[in-house]
Amino acid sequence: MKYAIYGAGSLGTVMGAYLTQNGVDIELVNHNAQHIDALCKNGAHITGTVDFTVPVKAIFPYEMQGPYDVIFLMTKQLENAKTVQFLAPLLSPDGVIATLQNGIPEPGVAELIGADRTVGVVVEWGAELTGPGVSRLTSSPDALSFHMGGMEGVPEEKLEQIKSLLEHMCPVHTEENLIGARWSKLLINATFSGIGTVLGGTFGDVSNNKLPRKLAVRCMKECIDAGRASGAVFAPVQGKNITRLFYYKHALKRRFAEFLVPIAMKKHVDIVPSMLQDIRRGKKCEIDAINGAVCEAGKKYGVPTPVNDRIRDTVKMIEEGHLDPAAENIEFFKDLIK
Repeated sequence: MKYAIYGAGSLGTVMGAYLTQNGVDIELVNHNAQHIDALCKNGAHITGTVDFTVPVKAIFPYEMQGPYDVIFLMTKQLENAKTVQFLAPLLSPDGVIATLQNGIPEPGVAELIGADRTVGVVVEWGAELTGPGVSRLTSSPDALSFHMGGMEGVPEEKLEQIKSLLEHMCPVHTEENLIGARWSKLLINATFSGIGTVLGGTFGDVSNNKLPRKLAVRCMKECIDAGRASGAVFAPVQGKNITRLFYYKHALKRRFAEFLVPIAMKKHVDIVPSMLQDIRRGKKCEIDAINGAVCEAGKKYGVPTPVNDRIRDTVKMIEEGHLDPAAENIEFFKDLIK
């Protein structure tokens, strides 16, 4: 069996290190020459809430030689069509792409290679690439998990194969309701990554401060309304029913949701939003696939999404260099959190 992580950046380096350390023979694939060189020479160094180094197999995309039974796709969605078309010929006849991307990427991947070759994996932890070959795990080790499921037609044995691979790192929950799991993760990303990017801070800077926390629960409500309108049934996150905890119809429940936010996020406060990491590196971020996806669903199904609209527009201003990510940007949202 042959496996690869395509786009082994912050998250992929952590996952590759864990899998390799626990006996999985897997290739870490990346375009970044300094990163690949450091991984080959020094191994993958994982810091943060853990600290270990493990030798790994690291290669460039042009060095990939199929057939691969599973390719874990961990790039940004910005060039998915081009990326999937490159990877498809490298798959074995029954090989699959398991996407660990943000947003809801599975339908687009399935259009290119077929639903029966498309698996979705929701990552419920965070990491930050701090240097070539070095990734900082920003979630507590006891809070690491995956949720996964296949599109229609994926064989059960293939799902079990992927589950067993990922369990070399942390618990894996199989989802019949893949789109529901995706919407649950989208809610978290749109809220904490979206607002965190606007503020230039961590998930904790959103959850532990009064005004960002007020904005967060309003963002979550919009996500739930848009997701439900699209037909999604939100899946539990690490055993918690997030719609029951954070959805509200009156001010008292909204205040209770605000009270719960720092409790729910206490093991993830150090996560640096992936969109903010991209912007700091001078790269385009995935705002259109995260908050933008909520806005598009709202527009399609007639659900107002003013908070997500403004987060999207503000992040685009930051991305284009017209605004810096900073805590003072909460001022742009005060009319939405009265």
